[in-house]
Amino acid sequence: MDTKHFAQSHWQRHRWSITLCLLILFALVVGQAAQISRQNALDDLQHRAQTDLNRYLLNLQQKLERYADLPSLLATHTTLQQVLLQPDDPEVRRRASVYLAQVQATIQASDVYVMSAEGHTVAASNWMRLRSFIGRNFAFRPYFKDAIEGRPGRYFALGSTSRKRGYYFSYPVYQREQITGVIVVKIDLNEIESDWSDAGRDILVTDEDGVIFISTRSDWKFRTLHPLAPEDMQRIVESARYQNHELVALDILHRRELNDGAELITLMEGEAIENSALDGIDARQYLLQSRELDDTGLTVSILASLKPVQRQMYNTTVLTAAVFLLLVVLAAFLISRERIQRERTRFKQQRTAALEESEARIRAVIDNTWAGLITLDDQGRIDSFNTTAEKLFGYQQDQVRGQYFSMLFAEQDRHRCWEQIESPAGQEALLEAQACHCNKFLFPVELVIGQMQVGGLKRFILTVHDITERKRYEEQLKRAREELELRVEERTGDLTLTNERLRAEMDKHKDTQNQLIQTAKLALLGQMSAGINHELNQPLTAIRAYAENARAFLGMGKSETVEGNLTEIAGLTERMAKIIHPLKEFSRQSSGQPEPVCLKTVSDGAMSIMYGRLDKQAAQINWPESLQQFYVMGDVVRLEQVVVNLISNALQAMEGMPQKQIDISLLQQEDELCLQLRDHGPGIPDDELDMVFEPFYTTKKSGQGLGLGLSISHRIIASLNGTLSASNHPQGGAVFSMTLPRAQCPQANNIQEST
Repeated sequence: MDTKHFAQSHWQRHRWSITLCLLILFALVVGQAAQISRQNALDDLQHRAQTDLNRYLLNLQQKLERYADLPSLLATHTTLQQVLLQPDDPEVRRRASVYLAQVQATIQASDVYVMSAEGHTVAASNWMRLRSFIGRNFAFRPYFKDAIEGRPGRYFALGSTSRKRGYYFSYPVYQREQITGVIVVKIDLNEIESDWSDAGRDILVTDEDGVIFISTRSDWKFRTLHPLAPEDMQRIVESARYQNHELVALDILHRRELNDGAELITLMEGEAIENSALDGIDARQYLLQSRELDDTGLTVSILASLKPVQRQMYNTTVLTAAVFLLLVVLAAFLISRERIQRERTRFKQQRTAALEESEARIRAVIDNTWAGLITLDDQGRIDSFNTTAEKLFGYQQDQVRGQYFSMLFAEQDRHRCWEQIESPAGQEALLEAQACHCNKFLFPVELVIGQMQVGGLKRFILTVHDITERKRYEEQLKRAREELELRVEERTGDLTLTNERLRAEMDKHKDTQNQLIQTAKLALLGQMSAGINHELNQPLTAIRAYAENARAFLGMGKSETVEGNLTEIAGLTERMAKIIHPLKEFSRQSSGQPEPVCLKTVSDGAMSIMYGRLDKQAAQINWPESLQQFYVMGDVVRLEQVVVNLISNALQAMEGMPQKQIDISLLQQEDELCLQLRDHGPGIPDDELDMVFEPFYTTKKSGQGLGLGLSISHRIIASLNGTLSASNHPQGGAVFSMTLPRAQCPQANNIQEST
């Protein structure tokens, strides 16, 4: 049991270790797969974003280059040069403005206008509009300052008049190597935003200060990628570049640089409500890549959402986990299948070994039983001998196999044996016959011929017991009884006169009395053996039948039926043990010393001795309850002998009655306990009540007893300081009352001593 528990504990620890290792390996594999998948997806996203960025950058560059050289070309036009020389002439301003309007319509620019050296607009393409640039001064604009200093100017800003975004190209107008004015072309970049719409991509164009002025996200316009320094903020405000827009930086929580100038950023999107709680705010991750546009001061940036990366990483993680778990389940299934196969093989080997061991044990039981077992075919020919049968008849199994079984018996008994063979199934009888030894001498046997089915064929089993010793003992007992009865008749008178002297002598020789009691008990063993032999025949016959059936079913592979037969054989062996048990109980020697005896022990011992007889006669004994609580001073063996004698007398008194019942009751007195035994027989004649305990008094039939049982029982109870009396019950039947001194429970004495 300890080894099994240790093996189970070891397997549990081993299983937990394997589970822990699998979990660690699972975490490592899934984590590594997720990391590799994320990196691959990020590299792919970065490559595609770089390709898109180059495409958007080229698109913006082509857009701007279309207008980059127009201011320098217009600066050479005579009409525009003339308006700078005659800014107050209305006709000249009109012609210049009409020309500029034609140019604006042709090149599809937003506005084209001419400013004097002081920054006053003298001609403009929108001269016919309500908010015409003519007369307005833009000297504060950086593009004017660059051009007036002789450099081409480029600048992005919100129009101070139109309030619209525009990119400005400016160029100085030279007359006689002097700058007399500035030509400005303003273009609208709204078309770029509409062309750049791309799902999963956000495109930004920032100026040299990092201010976003073009974006596919309207809420990002006029915000910065980095917080502006105070001096830069002041400069931008003074130039009125973005009018009254607050240049607030985007809420970038985290930045991590990658290769090729790319960055991973975490951007907060949404607005805070008045109570400062976050409502609708979402932190998103983007891949940010930027590139400057040459000679413009502009930077084009692309923000690619990391959701595809996260989605691919999630799919890869789930797929890897599923594959890993599938492999683990498959491996566990294969390992479990292999282990089950091993267990099945081991169990089959164990079962085969157990069956072989059981068969060998049954064979040993059959070969070593004291009864001879002979199996016959349906014609009465011998199939097998066991070892005991070989010893009984002196033949070897090979010598008699195939011979008719009647050769084993004397000529005068053979016809009775054949009658049993030819009788219908189930009609078995115990026969006594003379068996014939191989050396031609005869010996008495007791035999039973039983029928059985083996493989659907009719078979017989012959159980033989050698009763030579029993016959010899019975003969001796018969002669002794006859001699004793003769002597009793001759000496009845003498024994009556010497009764008192005999009692005195018996008191002095208690050991002799015990030996006589034991001898009387052993004398009865001969009578008990016949009944026990008969009781053993049936289980032995059944054991043989079940064994043969088990062998046949084992050959057919019906292991469940074989197991049932073996269970029945085990039960029959227990029954045989119960049948033999009274012999041991009946032959025990008495200790001779009074001691506390439990009445329950006395009743159990007596019932064990009388088990076979009570069962055979279908007699019922009603014992009082809770006998285990009552103790008397006495000797357990002697008390059992007295109770057995009283029960035997009661059974004989009720002989011939259809229902035999014995009622036992317990009367409690202060210092004594009285056990009363009542039968339901005819009772004892009143004039003989005083004689029942006298030696050799009996009402039994001839051959059923000597009349010493009650006399010996009376003296046993007297030697234990008790009394045994007889009376008749008012409702019929005899009552024997056994009164003994009360004793305390030994366990109670031990408790008091310890206290």
